[in-house]
Amino acid sequence: MTNVQAHPPTYSRRREGEIRGQLKAETPLAPLVWFKSGGSAELLFEPADRDDLVAFLNGLDAGTPVMALGLGSNMIVRDGGVPGVTVRLGKPFAKIARVDEVTLRCGGGASGILVSSTARDDGIAGLEFLRGIPGTVGGFVRMNGGAYGREVRDILVSSTVVLKDGRVEEWSADRLGYRYRHSELPEGAVVVEAVLRGQSGDPATIGAEMDRIAAAREATQPLRSRTGGSTFKNPQGHKAWALIDAAGCRGLRVGDAQVSEKHCNFLLNLGNASSSDIEELGEEVRRRVQDATNITLEWEIQRIGVA
Repeated sequence: MTNVQAHPPTYSRRREGEIRGQLKAETPLAPLVWFKSGGSAELLFEPADRDDLVAFLNGLDAGTPVMALGLGSNMIVRDGGVPGVTVRLGKPFAKIARVDEVTLRCGGGASGILVSSTARDDGIAGLEFLRGIPGTVGGFVRMNGGAYGREVRDILVSSTVVLKDGRVEEWSADRLGYRYRHSELPEGAVVVEAVLRGQSGDPATIGAEMDRIAAAREATQPLRSRTGGSTFKNPQGHKAWALIDAAGCRGLRVGDAQVSEKHCNFLLNLGNASSSDIEELGEEVRRRVQDATNITLEWEIQRIGVA
């Protein structure tokens, strides 16, 4: 289904009738991200399947920006919106299949909760920590997402990536060049599938560990608020939240944006905060931590679009 009104013709050389997914112009992104703030996508494309995505990207002009959007759980969409094409992977990309006794093939749109629950039901241990990552496979493969002492690089065998020009490539974990919350995936690449491997385990034991992770998150993080998850990377040898707390930033506000009193490395939208309020608050936190400790906090949350 196509619903496009007067989008710039340079953005796609394909005839609109050839698109099998949904293509919409000037689509508000605030409802699709956890902060519930920010501007619109110039074009939002939800492909019907991988072939649809490949053909669409192949038809884009080389200069068109492309960004993949998952659950929007670790992202600030700036108030001026996102130029170019935002690709959102829906249900066709949320499928999970068992490869062997300890391996799953997961679509890029599958959530961490779905992956970890499927692994539990199949008796695959080692993927429990994905229960604590509020995002999709595509997002945490790109960012080397992690929680509770483990990271994606510990379980990733390979990923299938559609590059900005429509080429499909298989990237091994080694090729991704993982570091802390970082990979070498090029800008505009969309992760459409990943092969994840654990080890044999008892479903009951796996489920108990997942319950422990869920309870720990509930007790320590503001999960029922408009937030963007972990805001800053942990500097070497330090916890970001502790540095923020020591700098006196717990509860700090800019308009309706606030540093969480429950977990200082979370920023909140208390109701009507703009994305600029949230980002300004984050920068103020960075300044205060720098002044107090001489440590520079690095953003973990993606900040995308035009201010």
